[in-house]
Order: sequence, then structure tokens, then C-alpha cells
Amino acid sequence: MTFSPAARIALRVLMALGLAVIYVPLLVVLVNSVNADKTFGWPPPGFTGRWWSQALDNEGARQAVLTSLKAGLGATAIALVLGTMAAFAVSRYRFFGREAVSLVVILPIALPGIVTGIALSNAFQVVLKPLGIGLGLFTVIVGHATFCVVTIYNNVLARLRRTGTSLEEASADLGADTFQTFRHVTLPALRSAFLAGGLLSFALSFDEIIVTTFTAGPGATTLPIWIFNNLFRPNQAPVVNVLAAALIVLSVVPIYIAQRVSSGARNVM
Repeated sequence: MTFSPAARIALRVLMALGLAVIYVPLLVVLVNSVNADKTFGWPPPGFTGRWWSQALDNEGARQAVLTSLKAGLGATAIALVLGTMAAFAVSRYRFFGREAVSLVVILPIALPGIVTGIALSNAFQVVLKPLGIGLGLFTVIVGHATFCVVTIYNNVLARLRRTGTSLEEASADLGADTFQTFRHVTLPALRSAFLAGGLLSFALSFDEIIVTTFTAGPGATTLPIWIFNNLFRPNQAPVVNVLAAALIVLSVVPIYIAQRVSSGARNVM
């Protein structure tokens, strides 16, 4: 499709406005994390790193970061196993209801987070509470895994469909058994898909707040929940800005690496 010069200029202006709406608020958060003025006057009268020092000394903030790391790693590990198994089942086998399986796996990330959170909270109260298991880090990990599975499933399924079965069949023809074929042929082909999907899953889990609100107990305060609880406390405002800036970086870096890994794998193939 060919656009006139005026249309191209208009599209560029609209694109710039759209990016500004998304990224200017994030830039303001980053600047306020080093703003010397505690009330965050604008423009900043100066810059300082003392808020970062205060954030490092804040026990509640450190514990919240640690909880988010545990939840992200746990949810990603569960998603890697379940998402990979589902992708292999859909890609390598033909059975009744195969398309329904894809819909069921993808549905949690398509549903509003509040719906997923309420459903999980009710399920935990009915199933786990009679067993003496209350809301806590375990329920947070399970809740995050429900939508992290989708990123692993999509990445692995796409890679399996691109690679096909010819290499695996050739390995079997040369005498390799199932586990040898998986180790030397299938797993290397899926390595970048695992990495990209795992990084995206961790990033989704790390900054999730809606599902966490319904599944976290008193002792499982993640970083987003801690930020939300302290957002309107004047004494904690500088620390909140620092943690928000750190959360932006910790979310952007895995997504960027995952995008680069996926692009590199597509170029190789």
C-alpha cells in the first residue's frame, strides 16, 4: 500500500503521540526516582541517589522483591513443564478436542485478571482451605502459573510447527531412542523458545498485581502489592518511585532479551 507524503507525516505524528502517551509517564517515574525534591517538584531542582539508598535499607521493600522473585521463578518453572507438555500434545498428536485444548490453555490470559483472581480465590478456599493450606506464596505461584503457561505454550508450539518432525524421524532412523532424540535433537531446537517464553513468563509474573491481590495471604506481599499499599504514604513516596523505576527496568530487560532471542531464532531458521 502506498501512502501520500501527507498521510505518511500524519502516521508518524500519530505514532509519536502514541509512544509519548506510553513512555513519557515511565520517564517521569525514572526521573522522580533521582529527584532531589521529596515532593517531586517539576522540573527537578537537582538529582540525588539517596532515595535508592533508602530503598535498599527498607526491609519491607527488600522482602517484597524477594517474594516477587520467588513467585516469578516458581510460576515460570511450572509453566515451562505444563506449557511444553501441552504444546507437544497439540503439535505432535491428533485427537478429539485438540483445538479445545488450545482454547483452554490460552483462555486464562484472555480473561480479565479480576475474573481469574476471583475464580482462583474461590477455588483455593474450597479445595485448599479444608486441607489446612491457606493463601500465601504457594497460591500466588499457582495463580501466576495459570497465565504464564500461555507464553510458554505459544513459543514452544510455534517452534515445533516450524521445525516439523523430519529431524526427529531422521534421528529415529539412525537408531536413536526417544530420550536420545529429545536430548540431542528436540531440546536444542527448543532452547531459544524456552528462554524467550521463560523470560516473558517471569516478567508477567513479576509485575502482576490483580491476580496476586486475590491469591496472596498476609505473608506473601509481592513488590507490586507493596508499591500499591505504600503509594499514598508521603514518607514512602520516594521509595515507591525507586521501586517503580526498578520494576520498569526488571520488566523491560527480560522482554527485550526474549524479543532478541526470538528474532535471532527466526533468522537462523
